[in-house]
Amino acid sequence: MAGSDLEAIDCDVHPQVPGMQALHPYLDEHWRRSVQERGIDSLDTISYPPNAPFSGRPDLRDEKGRAGADAASLGRQVLDRWGSGVAILNCLYGVQSVFSEDMAAAFARAINDWLAKEWLDRDPRLRASIVVPLQNVEYAVDEIERRAKDRRFVQILTLAMGEMLLGRRHYWPIFAAAERHGLPIGIHAGSAYRNPVTALGWPTYYVEDYASQSQGFQSQTASLISEGVFAKYPKLKVVLIESGVTWVPAFLWRFSKFWRGLRTEVPWVDRTPAEIFRDHFRLTIQPLDAPDSADTIARAIDHLRSDELLLFSSDYPHWQFDGDEILPKGLSPELRRKIMVDNPRATYRL
Repeated sequence: MAGSDLEAIDCDVHPQVPGMQALHPYLDEHWRRSVQERGIDSLDTISYPPNAPFSGRPDLRDEKGRAGADAASLGRQVLDRWGSGVAILNCLYGVQSVFSEDMAAAFARAINDWLAKEWLDRDPRLRASIVVPLQNVEYAVDEIERRAKDRRFVQILTLAMGEMLLGRRHYWPIFAAAERHGLPIGIHAGSAYRNPVTALGWPTYYVEDYASQSQGFQSQTASLISEGVFAKYPKLKVVLIESGVTWVPAFLWRFSKFWRGLRTEVPWVDRTPAEIFRDHFRLTIQPLDAPDSADTIARAIDHLRSDELLLFSSDYPHWQFDGDEILPKGLSPELRRKIMVDNPRATYRL
């Protein structure tokens, strides 16, 4: 990859939990026994079905059909192959789908300990996001406090669709902890499946589910800004991960337009939502949902009106591109460096 000498920072890489057995050493005796008695062998969800072609490129899967199964193969396939100096692990393993608050907290602890031992300890180039049990805010804050001491954890991971909008004051203790430790909130595509993924009910097909994720990102963006999260926590950063990019300018135009007529109901939003977005939000570049044309991509990025919003990502092992074409065509050398190095370093405590 051209520009690999810049020590690029890959902001979205997915390790795969090979099965519940891998987490047993990191669960206490009560939860190990409970998992065995209940026959819980996996927390994989329909957000990313392991065997779906989209969930893993064929050339990145091992002989068992798994992709991202261990630190060594991820190091070869991501860091060595694509020339990244650092990769941030975002583990998507269904913790948010568990109804029991206590069980969700136990799984979150186990996953974070598993990430530290089996991944971060094995490759110094790896960083990780803290998986938190949003089912219980107190438990989530406890897990942040427990793991934030390890500076290899550089983000707090949430999903685009959960039980309620993230801007609600119910979640503000999490934002307070994030700001206190200098950790961005990462909102990744995915759902806890408490609510339908569309405003009109449940879809029939997986392609509908995945395409509808942008609605969740838009709703979370509007919620965080409208509820005044950034007025309360002015240092907080939010990273939209695997959200797509080209929906942002049109959405911000519409959001800002209606804010001008309705701002008396949200007096704490003291400038346009578009300005707040550019100060507090960042987006990973995969998937860059734009036509494969250098001119079109350049114009799409120009519509963001900032060169500080985009963060380099491969979205490994998800099938967002073929070959080694991680970055789109038509980026200037200056913008490539911003996306690959400068913007991630300004966002994360690396």
